[in-house]
Amino acid sequence: MTQAQQAVASALPGRSNQAVLIVYGADRPGIVAAVSTTLAQHGANIVALDQYTDDPDGGQFFQRTVFDLPDLVVNSPALEVDLEKVLGKDLGMTWKLTHRASPKRVIILASKSDHCLLDLLWRHRRGEIPMTVPMVISNHTDMAEDVRSFGIPFFHVPSVAGADKSASENKIIELVRGNADLVVLARYMQILSDGFLDGVGVPVINIHHSFLPAFIGAGPYKKAKERGVKLIGATAHYVTEELDEGPIIEQDVVRVNHADTAGDLQRKGAYVEREVLSRAVLAHCEDRVIRAGRQTIVF
Repeated sequence: MTQAQQAVASALPGRSNQAVLIVYGADRPGIVAAVSTTLAQHGANIVALDQYTDDPDGGQFFQRTVFDLPDLVVNSPALEVDLEKVLGKDLGMTWKLTHRASPKRVIILASKSDHCLLDLLWRHRRGEIPMTVPMVISNHTDMAEDVRSFGIPFFHVPSVAGADKSASENKIIELVRGNADLVVLARYMQILSDGFLDGVGVPVINIHHSFLPAFIGAGPYKKAKERGVKLIGATAHYVTEELDEGPIIEQDVVRVNHADTAGDLQRKGAYVEREVLSRAVLAHCEDRVIRAGRQTIVF
């Protein structure tokens, strides 16, 4: 681990020998027994286990297991060999093992709105999310000093005018590649290309407002006020090639009424946005999210 990762890991007492095992695939009898037996044979103690099947008769199975294994770093290679044999080859399951003491490296992209960005940085500083933040990248300089006050590098990558954003995206990809396990769009107001998603090579999480009904385009809160909306909310989702159609991780709403101004709606919307985004990032960093096609399983 890097020095920054070690600093975060030290704030996670009891996790130095803990790991998370994610297993998913076609449901069949014996999966839970195979996981438990394999872990027990290596001296691991299961401390938490969640599982779900969407149909016990030919459906898909999902499981998240947290376990403690003495001298985890030394003993995990042998464990992984047996997990691949039992889960991968024998049962045809997909699986992933992560060490809980190794925080995710999260690079944040932002524009001018600061509420989501500063909330994530504040939670990071307090150790509420098991992550490090190698850098913040923005297409504006408005928040440079705020970001640097957290001791985090700030990079300004201006957005190129016109439809072709490849120059800006390529610069961001250069900064992200090899330095991140996750990219978070904290109100980054640019549409990303398919090539960008391929280039960064890690999951990307986005946050956007959710109205009932939806108001697309500029001034959504003004339009919502004019329509008499009674609920406003936010949605955090993984970014895919389809704009705002990626698998949803977290959502929430807050009630509003006729006395709320458009400014009130925007203020309450910002509160919900930062709460929802932080919960989504936390779930991802704790390996509690399994992507299943167009949806997610969140333990």
